[in-house]
Amino acid sequence: MPILLSLSSSHSFIRFSTLSLLPHSSTTTSPSMASGSNSLMWFRKGLRIHDNPALESAAKGSNYLYPLFVIDPHYMEPDPSAFSPGSARAGLNRIRFLLESLVDLDCSLQTLGSRLLVLKGEPGEVLIRCLKEWDIRKIFFEHDTDPYYQALDIKVKNYASVAGIEVFSPVSHTLFNPADIIQKNGGRPPLSYQSFVKLAGKPSWASSPLSTVISWLPPVGNVGNCEISKVPTIKELGYEDIQQDELTLFRGGESQALKRLREWMKDKEWVANFEKPKGDPSAFVTTETTVLSPYLKFGCLSSRYFYQCVQDVQKNVKRHTSPPVSLLGQLLWRDFFYTVAFGTPNFDQMKGNRICKQIPWNDDDEFLAAWRDARTGFPWIDAIMVQLRKWGWMHHLARHCVACFLTRGDLFVHWEKGRHVFDRLLIDSDWAINNGNWLWLSCSSFFYQYNRIYSPISFGKKYDPNGNYIRHFLPVLKDMPKEYIYEPWSAPLSIQTEAKCIIGKDYPKPVVSHDTASKECKRKLAEAYELNKKTNGLVSDEDLRKLRRKFEEDQSQESKPKRRKQKPIG
Repeated sequence: MPILLSLSSSHSFIRFSTLSLLPHSSTTTSPSMASGSNSLMWFRKGLRIHDNPALESAAKGSNYLYPLFVIDPHYMEPDPSAFSPGSARAGLNRIRFLLESLVDLDCSLQTLGSRLLVLKGEPGEVLIRCLKEWDIRKIFFEHDTDPYYQALDIKVKNYASVAGIEVFSPVSHTLFNPADIIQKNGGRPPLSYQSFVKLAGKPSWASSPLSTVISWLPPVGNVGNCEISKVPTIKELGYEDIQQDELTLFRGGESQALKRLREWMKDKEWVANFEKPKGDPSAFVTTETTVLSPYLKFGCLSSRYFYQCVQDVQKNVKRHTSPPVSLLGQLLWRDFFYTVAFGTPNFDQMKGNRICKQIPWNDDDEFLAAWRDARTGFPWIDAIMVQLRKWGWMHHLARHCVACFLTRGDLFVHWEKGRHVFDRLLIDSDWAINNGNWLWLSCSSFFYQYNRIYSPISFGKKYDPNGNYIRHFLPVLKDMPKEYIYEPWSAPLSIQTEAKCIIGKDYPKPVVSHDTASKECKRKLAEAYELNKKTNGLVSDEDLRKLRRKFEEDQSQESKPKRRKQKPIG
């Protein structure tokens, strides 16, 4: 039976080929419409039925269609040495979200007369084995700009070329094809949002409704000797049960994504007036944002469909906000980071990254661990980090606060280390967006006003003077009077005793003095910026070592007790 994904009456569900609406796709050859061939649909992201041009094309002209997902051990297998439950690459919350998304996809495929085939192993090797075993003549998969998948896709395309297998890999994870934007800009990605929006214009597919219904899929053919399994459970992957309060509140899958999208789109006034960065980062009973980011990350929700739904609302209201602060503006931000990431070698690191300031960050694992494990002694920061570990998600302004605190605000720890923690724990962790935001928030790229710092004390207090957010995520502080909830170290011992929370015993003392540390960070960044300017961005390893030594010497001098001047006798 057809799966209808209606969100508003303005969407007509006439079945037509999405191919005519696609932006320029990453395609080796166009799929022929001749019947009689076996086709393979390779799911990686794009875990959905609606607006899935690769799947829609795969359904045409094939006797048999093999929908495949490969359980990648490097992403899924338990790693006991990791700092949180999960694999070497992902925390358990994100793995669980992915498994839920796969179960949901399998259910949808079954209603269309098909099913999801799950295999385990190195994806490139598994895929090539399947292409041989099932005599595949055409392979379909959504184009992916992440370096990991780019390398994998080259391997698969090379094999397909030699074996005479047609490949169709359309761009549908983003609004635009990043390669097209880069080409328009003379071969380099635009480095500001404004220039990106000007270059991009309006998406070519946006003037017509997207194809959101598939009524039928060809049956799965003989799977031969391949060991097909169902979507595994967390336990079947080798993970132990975890407590309910350690699990994210958000369930994975296309069905959940569309349900959440429908609910938000009903509130036309909210959609029309959405304005980022406004919002309450301390809201936890109900969220003040859509929390659609994890569904966009895994492709459970099409960003193009989201775009059209918002457009439909905007057409029917008198006034609405505009990019960069509107909801459409947020989708354009996503595409901006995808484009810069795709066109910038070494985008995920400082070294060899031409758009990144070279800064001699601290290599302080104790500071990093205190931040990561919610032991900084600053309740606002620690509460956010607890929410991250438990929910796998937090408000964008909360992310800004903890990222600033770790890097340029207080601890001066390398942004790559913070990025790694976010990459592991966030259910919506996205290679391009995560790295782009850490470059931004550490003032390493895009944003350079390093004197503007999020206070770990006053910023949260502005939204939540009573400290309810802190009391929820840090119950050790639940009885602390609101006058001291953001600075419990300043509470008299009698108050701490009454609140059953002695600072330094039940809850840590602050790892730094914010006033002193933030001034120190600003001074270091000023000197690092000067070095980058002096060398025209060509900062050598030796230059960084010298500046780091200077920072250490300056700190050593400042920490020495100053001798008081003796008053002359007489």
